[in-house]
Amino acid sequence: MLTWVAASIPALMWVGLLLVPWRPWSAREHLEADRYAMSAVDLGEITVLVPARNEAEMIGATLAALQVQGAGLQVVVIDDQSSDATAQIAASYPNTRIISGQPLPDGWAGKLWALEQGMAHVRTAITLLLDADIQLQPGLLGSLLAHKQREGRHFVSLMADLCRTSFWDRLLLPVFVYYFKLLYPFSLSNSRSRHVAAAAGGCVLVDTQVLRQIGAFASLRDALIDDCTLARQVKNAGYSTWLGLSRGVVSLRPYGTFGSIHDMVARSAFTQLGYSALLLLVVTTVFALAYGLPFVLLGSAHVWPLGLVAWAAMTLSYVPVLRYYRMSPLWALLLPLSAVLYLGMTWSSALRYWRGIRSRWKGRTYGA
Repeated sequence: MLTWVAASIPALMWVGLLLVPWRPWSAREHLEADRYAMSAVDLGEITVLVPARNEAEMIGATLAALQVQGAGLQVVVIDDQSSDATAQIAASYPNTRIISGQPLPDGWAGKLWALEQGMAHVRTAITLLLDADIQLQPGLLGSLLAHKQREGRHFVSLMADLCRTSFWDRLLLPVFVYYFKLLYPFSLSNSRSRHVAAAAGGCVLVDTQVLRQIGAFASLRDALIDDCTLARQVKNAGYSTWLGLSRGVVSLRPYGTFGSIHDMVARSAFTQLGYSALLLLVVTTVFALAYGLPFVLLGSAHVWPLGLVAWAAMTLSYVPVLRYYRMSPLWALLLPLSAVLYLGMTWSSALRYWRGIRSRWKGRTYGA
C-alpha cells in the first residue's frame, strides 16, 4: 500500500496540473496582429521607450517595424553607453529621438536606469516599453492598444515569440514559456487577485500616469526580473494588468547554442527563487518526483500504470504550447530532458551567486 501511495505522487501532480481551473498549461491568453486595421490606427497618444546597449545588429529591424504600426507614434531610443553604432543607426529613422544615456549609478540595473532617463521625455498618455531586440509585426501595436481599451486595463504585455533556429532552441525555448506559465498562471495574473502578478518585459503598454504614480523605475531600480516586479507594483497600487502570448511580438535575438541559452536562464534563475538554498532544494525534489519518478515506475512490474499515467499527463500538458508555436507535438516527448537541463541551469545560477555574481549581462556584472 505504501508503494502505491508513493508511486501515485507524480500521477497526482501531472493529472492535477491538467485539471486545475486556471489551466496554466493552455495558450488561451494570446493576442495577434490585425494587419487589416493598422492603416486606420492613430498612435499619437503613445511614446515608445527603447533601451538599447550595443544593439547595432537588431535596432534597425526593431525601429523599422515601429514605422509601419500607425500614424503619430513617437519613439525614444535611450543609448545606454553603447560602444557600437547603435545610436547612429537609430538616428537614421524618422520620428525617433536619441537620448545619450548617463553612466550607470550604483544600485541600478542597466535597463531600468535607461528607462528612467527615457521617462523624462514622455509627454503622452500611454507608454510602450519595448526591448531593442523585439520586432512587432504590422498591426500588432494597434491590436494591443485596442485590447487594452476594450478590457479596461492599465497595463498590458505580450510574451515574445523566441527565435528558434537550432535543435537547442526548439528543445529549450518553448519550455521557457511553458515554465513561465506554470510559475505565473496567466489567468490568475490577469485576475484581480494580487497574489499573482506577471508581465513580459519585452513588450509592455502602460498608462504613463500609472508609471509615474508608482515611482517607476526608481522604485525597482535593482530588480533583475524587472517585468514581474513592475507588474506587481502596478497591481499593488490597485490597477489592472493583462499578460498574453503573441506570435506578432518576435524576438530577434539569436541563441542557437546551449551555452547562449544557459547564460540567458542562469542570469536570473536563482533570483526567481529569492536566492534561497532551501527553495532550490525544494525545486530539485519536485523535479525529481515529477520528471524522474515516472520513468522509474515504468520499470516496475506492479506500479507501472501509475508511471504511464504520469508520463502521459506530463506530455499532454506541454502540447498546447508547442501547437501555439506551430511545432510538432513530438517535442513533448523530450520534456524530461529539457527539465534536467533547466534544473542544471538553475543550479549554475545559484553557484554563480554563491561566488559573488548575482547576474552578468551586456558587459556588466551585478554583485551578490
